[in-house]
Amino acid sequence: MINRPSSALRDFLRSEAGSGILLMAAAAMAMLFANLPGAAGHFHHAFVHAGIGPELKPGLGRMTVHLWVNDGLMAIFFLLVGLEIKRELVDGGLSTWERRRLPFIAAAAGMVVPACVYLAIAGGQSALSNGWAIPAATDIAFAIGVVALLGRRVPASLKLMLTAIAIVDDMGAVAIIALVYTQGIDLAALGGAAAMLLLMWGLNRLRIQALSPYLLIFAVLWYFTLLSGVHATVSGVLTAMFIPIKPTPGAPDAVDSPLHRLEHAVHPWSAYLIVPLFGFVNAGVPVDRTVIGMLFTPLPLGVALGLFFGKQIGIFGGIWLADRWGIAERPGGASWAQVYGMALLCGIGFTMSLFIGALAFPHSPTLVEQAKIGILAGSLLSAIMGYLVLRGARRP
Repeated sequence: MINRPSSALRDFLRSEAGSGILLMAAAAMAMLFANLPGAAGHFHHAFVHAGIGPELKPGLGRMTVHLWVNDGLMAIFFLLVGLEIKRELVDGGLSTWERRRLPFIAAAAGMVVPACVYLAIAGGQSALSNGWAIPAATDIAFAIGVVALLGRRVPASLKLMLTAIAIVDDMGAVAIIALVYTQGIDLAALGGAAAMLLLMWGLNRLRIQALSPYLLIFAVLWYFTLLSGVHATVSGVLTAMFIPIKPTPGAPDAVDSPLHRLEHAVHPWSAYLIVPLFGFVNAGVPVDRTVIGMLFTPLPLGVALGLFFGKQIGIFGGIWLADRWGIAERPGGASWAQVYGMALLCGIGFTMSLFIGALAFPHSPTLVEQAKIGILAGSLLSAIMGYLVLRGARRP
């Protein structure tokens, strides 16, 4: 388990709590606008689909607010995800196998079981089978936002475990996006992207510490990735792999570490602008009687139950079995009831689940809307039950 909470991780938890609360507000605003009558009700749709740019890729159409957020700004979000993953693997709570063991087991089980639950419910219809990864993701901002509401009722070890599981979960989500949700490959553009990665590797070999060359190459890499057929946001994670880091074991972040500097610079923009804007653009679902009935159709039901039951069974079961078999111990200072509450919160799949839902059904807005209904229902139920369990759970 994570024994050294670095200053970066403490800052991360504080800012993620604020981001999660802001994300909740943005999602609520999107739902409100989507359900207002008349002109006010059309505002959200008009804003999301407003054309504000050229056609960057043949067949993609003119750039809209929705495309800029999902394909552009989210690349910066994924850059931050990549930076956090690299920091934790090189210099943080996942830097040794002993520290990685439990989060990796819990996160892996927490991705496999929800996918199986979804496929058991919706996999029988070939048109829906591509959505198996939607309930496999955890939204760290939303989950930490709920934890923030509980204050000291949640031990620090459990907050750090939740963060570690979410980071490993993000690794799996990025791999799924790159390998599963990639459409027709443009080999020329893919070659251009590979050339950009080679340039960043060369900067590493020359020990270039300045961030500006990496960020300029990141912009070009993003465009080549967009053209290649691989989702453009993957460029953010690939860039993060090459940002130099200065390890500072047992101490606060080094101020001269390029990765630490970039992470601290990007995090506020991601937490307080990009993620809430993504939630506002993607979470608007009109709610009426048909939506309530639709919740019990295979796609929304598979997503909702995958998030609510699949996540808690996979994560809590993975931690319990690892502890029982002597592979790794449960987080120190946390009771099994508190571990179960944390596992429930991992069923909040909001941001990454919405993102994967749009990729899973790119040519069917109806299925994307159905996926949103399942995501909102499963995430809301997980948040409420996780909050109640953690609020009532006693320390060991």
